[in-house]
Amino acid sequence: MKPQDYLINIILSAILIVGAYQFYFFTQRHPIKKARFFDSPIDEKLPFWPIWAWVYSFLYYPAILYLNWIATDARHFTLMAFSFILLLFMQMAFFYIYPVQTPEHWRAINTGRSAAEKFLLFVQKFDAPSNCFPSMHVSVATLTALHAQAALGPWVFAFPLLIAISCIFTKQHYLIDLPFGALLGAAGYEIYKALL
Repeated sequence: MKPQDYLINIILSAILIVGAYQFYFFTQRHPIKKARFFDSPIDEKLPFWPIWAWVYSFLYYPAILYLNWIATDARHFTLMAFSFILLLFMQMAFFYIYPVQTPEHWRAINTGRSAAEKFLLFVQKFDAPSNCFPSMHVSVATLTALHAQAALGPWVFAFPLLIAISCIFTKQHYLIDLPFGALLGAAGYEIYKALL
């Protein structure tokens, strides 16, 4: 592809990311049933390490945008983008049919003292404690890693692993949200492969 094609794809990707989050926020603002909580003693014992907030947000988006550099042509880019849109709608189905949220006291842990805590509080102004099952962060990271695996090799799976760890130590997710998020991301990739 030509350099201008990569630039156009990056712009389109940024618009898709911003647009996709509108659907995510819509499910938070318009629930069709009351969200449930998972009573998990293991999750309660896991510590709050706000430093992971930087991984939770700042590693996430550049890694997704990296896929623009490995797109071989317009069809490849379109099918990758479509796999993320399909994943979004699979996530939304879960958020509507089986809504789950984290306990309120998890967010009360954050006192806003450090820069990481302040940043996490900023993120949480937009991101309610609902829509946590399955983890959208982990599902998107898994789909991203699967797309990038051919170009970067197996170490690319460190990305979803780091994102999963950040989900736990920022108290944004339950442990059970993570493997189900990974499975959903893998399902999105299987659909992409079938279309390809």
